[in-house]
Amino acid sequence: MKYCRLQLNNQPHYGLVESVAGVEHITRLFPNSPQDASGDLEDLPTRWTEHLSLAEATLLPPVSPSKIICVGRNYREHAAELGNEVPAEPLIFFKPPSSLLAPGAPVRRPRVAERVDYEGELGVVIAKPCYQLAADEDVRPYILGYTCVNDVTARDLQKKDGQFTRAKGFDTFCPVGPVVTNEIDPWAGIGVETRVNGKVRQQGNTRDFIFPLDVVIRYISQVMTLLPGDLIPTGTPQGVGPVFAGEIMEVIVERIGTLSNPVV
Repeated sequence: MKYCRLQLNNQPHYGLVESVAGVEHITRLFPNSPQDASGDLEDLPTRWTEHLSLAEATLLPPVSPSKIICVGRNYREHAAELGNEVPAEPLIFFKPPSSLLAPGAPVRRPRVAERVDYEGELGVVIAKPCYQLAADEDVRPYILGYTCVNDVTARDLQKKDGQFTRAKGFDTFCPVGPVVTNEIDPWAGIGVETRVNGKVRQQGNTRDFIFPLDVVIRYISQVMTLLPGDLIPTGTPQGVGPVFAGEIMEVIVERIGTLSNPVV
């Protein structure tokens, strides 16, 4: 199943995304949220008579999380490029839900920051409450799907503060989308790429995670209850760098799509 969230008739809706003649279209609307359908298409309303192409839709962030729990330094080369040691256990931190941004919407560079960086990532969306999972418990039933995330970071403030909250937490600093899908397998390897003005800046693969998703989700669940819709950005590959007003950032996750946002 693949879905998006869109603005339609001045109201937010979730929509099922399907290929029609080789083009992605929104073909059905969810009654409330994708979790209500539990991935079963029989639970969805009847098919739309008027299809809307995904490219023409006014998209919203496809998630509405109670919290965004990020994983830092989950690629060895990225840890090294910033002069950090590889963590012995998952390094987690929060971005506030107020930082969420829709596909295509502008990322605003704060005046207090001298350097703002892109960080392309695979995001995991939680399907059902998840707390204190056992070491041998399968995490897959707790995953609703996957999406693209740009963990935008004020790098100079991160270094100045010695922690991540301010640097990661500005409004517009968490673009997400364009869709959520459960049709990929990160354990088998999914490519993650970031481009700025069309030029490739990051290339990585989820096979290279230091901590695979099962380790990450079990680790977080020992600390807090993960709720339906919660978002876990899973770390960025090597190649982070600054962006400036007028540039376009694109996060491309294999078999999910492209998340594009301008910088202002």
